[in-house]
This record gives sequence, structure tokens and C-alpha cells, in this order.
Amino acid sequence: MKEVRHYRRLDGGRVSCFTCAHRCVIAEGKRGVCGVMENRGGALFSLVYGRAAAMHADPVEKKPLFHFHPGERAFSVATVGCNMRCLNCQNSDISQAPRDGGGIRFEGRDLPPEALVDAAQASGSRILAYTYTEPAVFFDYALDTATLAARRGFFNTFVTNGYFSEESIRAAAPVLHAANVDLKSFRDATYRRVCGASLQPVLDAIRLMRSLGVWVEVTTLLIPGLNDSDSELADIAGFIRSVDPAIPWHVSRFFPQYRMTDRPPTPVSSVRKALDIGRREGLRYRYAGNLPGDSGEYTFCWKCNAVLVEREGFLVKANRIRESRCPKCEAIIDGVW
Repeated sequence: MKEVRHYRRLDGGRVSCFTCAHRCVIAEGKRGVCGVMENRGGALFSLVYGRAAAMHADPVEKKPLFHFHPGERAFSVATVGCNMRCLNCQNSDISQAPRDGGGIRFEGRDLPPEALVDAAQASGSRILAYTYTEPAVFFDYALDTATLAARRGFFNTFVTNGYFSEESIRAAAPVLHAANVDLKSFRDATYRRVCGASLQPVLDAIRLMRSLGVWVEVTTLLIPGLNDSDSELADIAGFIRSVDPAIPWHVSRFFPQYRMTDRPPTPVSSVRKALDIGRREGLRYRYAGNLPGDSGEYTFCWKCNAVLVEREGFLVKANRIRESRCPKCEAIIDGVW
């Protein structure tokens, strides 16, 4: 256990947590929405600090981050827990363990920040990714590790649902180099029904991260009949453009899983339609997810349409970007190359 940073004490032994956008008020002996922060004696403690439930060295493209050091390896880590309860969660065995398992056991191995950075270095990675579940619920562990990692020359990335508090984003920004944020829908009712959260904090997080100099990419999982209408896709793309048209938009296929097995997989045609809407809305970079071998994973020059980065799955086959420029027309290609 470790006492968390972002909370304040209230009357009657309660605490107010402001690590994430839920801003839970937690009574003595109770936990927040995440299931992994507990009020003990009027102080708030993380029950998962230094407890790595999953870790692996992945290509950074798997995050997905396509405009951030392509071809590099990202040492990825997570604890159990999440501050959303998405019905279609692909990592529910660890993200929902505190809920589905009754919150009695927290799986994982002891891996304090220094040991985690050592493991990343031993793997040959240059990047640390706080991912798989939700870095907001192990924020103190992630931030302590990221601070140490940055001093040792690593890059830090969050793969997140974006449900952070402003205070946490500002605290992380000095050592956070990139983030991929899930924008699951552009309808608040969908967020509340499917994820147990709300839309506006996610939009605020995307804007704030980008304004603070964090490289941001956005992913939308396209779910048939839920968030795949032309109007909603135009709203998503239009919002991204309003923040920065250079933000890459990844549109991924859905496959039935966890508690959402009543819908079919996303048709390939729906992904292509979304990418076309993104183009019409003025987004420079649009990518198809879960379509390995498809040119929808390629990076094209936004100005002359030359092929710049060829990908197959998570493998970078060719990268023609030189000094952040297209070799054909010399347009600046947005990203961290």
C-alpha cells in the first residue's frame, strides 16, 4: 500500500479523491469506483502500488502510437483495476478483477518503480507504456516510475480512457511524452450506459494533454449500432480537428467479448467509411485498426499523399520520413520521429 497524492480529508473520516474524473468521496473502509483506492483511517491508499499484474515488451505500434518513435519497443505494464466498466472490455480479466472477483485478491508481482525501469532497460526498450487497464487507477505508481524513467532517458506513454482529473494530467505532463486516448463515443448517454462514465472529462483530457505538449493520438472502437452512425463519426472527427488536425485517429474493428456479445464484428466497410469521414472533416492522419496487411495502416503525406511509413500489423516495413519531412514534397509530418 502507498498513500496517494491527489486526495483531501473531509469531515467524518471521509476523503475526496481527485486522481480521476469521478472525484469519488469515499467513506472509512470503502473504496472508490476504481476498486483499488481505499480509505483507511481517513487517509487514501493505493492497494496496487508496485503490483504489476501484466507486463510485456510490445511494439509501440500496438498501443497504438503510429507517430511516436515508430518501430521502437515499448515496455508495457498494468495493475488490476479500472475507473470504467466497459461492457466490451478486452482486458476484463485484470481491469475488472476488483469488481468481478469481489475485490478480495489482487494479482501481480512486486515490482517497485526502480525495478520496473530496470526491467524495461533489460528488455531493450526505450519507451515505457502504462497500459492494458487504466493508468489513472495506478497513477501514483505510474508517475513515480515515469519520473525515474525520464531521468534515465526513457520516453513515457499512457494508453488511457482519458478519465483523468485536470490535477493528475498537469502533474504527469512534465514526464509524459505521448498518450493514446480512447474516445469511445461522442454521446454522453452511451458513455454512461456502456462505460459507467461521462463524455466531457474525456474531451477535456484530450484538449489539456495536447495543450501541455503531450503527443496525442486518439482511438475509436467502432461498434455496430452503437457509435457508427455518420453523424457521430463526423462529430468525433470534428472534435479531434478542433483540438489539432494533426492528431492521428485510429478507427478499430469491434469483436464480441466480455458482456457485449449481442453485436456482430464491425464490417470492414464501416471502418473505411469512418476513415473517409475523417478525411472530409480535415484530419491529416487516419488509420484502420484490426485490419492487418491493409494499407489503412500506412502513413501518407497529408500534403502530397506519398507513402511514408509502410506497416504490416505491428511491423514497420519501411519508414521514409527524414528529419520529420516528406522526402517528396518536404511537408512537415506531425509526430515525434
